[in-house]
Amino acid sequence: MTAQTSGRSATGRPVNRFAARAGPGQGGEVPTATLLDGARTLATVMLPVVARGAIVRRPRVVGLVERIDGDRRAVAQMQRVRERYGPGPVQVRIPGRRFTFLLEPDQVHRVLAQSPEPFATATREKRGALSHFQPRGVLISDPAGRARRRPLNDAALQPGRAVHEHGAHMAALISEEVDALLADVDRAGVLDWDAYVTAWMRIVRRIVLGDGARDDDAVTDDLLRLRQAGNWSFFAPTRLATRRRFLARMRAYLERAEPGSLAARLAAARAPRGSAPHEQIPQWLFAYDAGAWSSFRALALLSTFPEAGARARAEAGVAPDLPYLRACVLESLRLWPTTPAILRDTTAPTTWSSGTLPAGASVVLFAPFFHRDDTRLPQAHRFSPELWLDARTEADWPLVPFSGGPGMCPGRDVVLLTASTVLARLLAARGFRLEGGAPLSADAPMPGTLSPFRLRFSTTRPS
Repeated sequence: MTAQTSGRSATGRPVNRFAARAGPGQGGEVPTATLLDGARTLATVMLPVVARGAIVRRPRVVGLVERIDGDRRAVAQMQRVRERYGPGPVQVRIPGRRFTFLLEPDQVHRVLAQSPEPFATATREKRGALSHFQPRGVLISDPAGRARRRPLNDAALQPGRAVHEHGAHMAALISEEVDALLADVDRAGVLDWDAYVTAWMRIVRRIVLGDGARDDDAVTDDLLRLRQAGNWSFFAPTRLATRRRFLARMRAYLERAEPGSLAARLAAARAPRGSAPHEQIPQWLFAYDAGAWSSFRALALLSTFPEAGARARAEAGVAPDLPYLRACVLESLRLWPTTPAILRDTTAPTTWSSGTLPAGASVVLFAPFFHRDDTRLPQAHRFSPELWLDARTEADWPLVPFSGGPGMCPGRDVVLLTASTVLARLLAARGFRLEGGAPLSADAPMPGTLSPFRLRFSTTRPS
């Protein structure tokens, strides 16, 4: 990697350098883009994020963005903004709202490290979207609510631990479900998205809610309906009856607390008054979507790069934490972020090298810009899982598939464990050849967008 924005202290710990650049500005507010530049930025960067669906993806729109190479165009637009306005940040205004785009790594480190104050994770848009199915979820809680609810999430999900306490149980049930999936694939002759996501959701329900939830498609369907409304944020009415039914099911699974489930760990945690533990579970089910998309795309990458596929296959069954497969999933998330726009709202005025931002500004970290900026990152358009085998990566350069800082997704490690274990079981049992979807080549740059919904694989049995 070329540019670095944080070094290492004498103890070897990352040291962010944003503090030196966050002093008094040049006077006045952070610069605002011209009307034309602002319109172009909203049209190429933010509009596709909204159109694809921020809470649940719309496959046809994802396919359209793939065909027009929309994400590559968005990154190019962000590069043009930085060339024209300097290191930023830069504001883009619309009636009643201002979006402030981060343009340099030190700005990313600052915003993530200083969340939730003065950079609140509970943004206006996020509250509008997530309240449809988790009105008291940790992501949209005020600071007092967050202080009660985040420890519950941490107790159940164990962030920072590569292999969850329930890791052996997870591996066993994943093996069962992968075996069932492969039996279906052998009959159909192909592994496609529909088959994969059906098996994935059975795995997720068993991990999160317990084995008794394996075939509870109704709870997943209710969540899907609520998430579809969440795509429209404040503009869609809340489906109150559906939400009541769904949250009642969450409460019932929490009270059942099946051994080996994340619900059981949550039930065993001390829940302060008003913490609404059952309303933390919907976010886990929702966040697992990232694992489905990223692991299916990672399978496409491993099918395209034979040496990487062989290394991943050799790792299966050797180490429970599966470091190389985990790196491949993270690299899939770098190339095609499942949360492209990470948002924060300022709760107080903040000072930058170019000026000040008032309270109430919406700060946008557009992840594809930093993940695929070929002017700064030599590996921008290459499949480079080795990036994730270097512990310095996330500290030095803003590769943020699960956000970062205090606001980092607490389910990061459990999702990565699930995704890498699924891949390990698949690769140990079959060879995979990519037959459908956007063409990938080991000799060409990776496409800006890759729809998981159109990927399709033929399989072979190992000799």
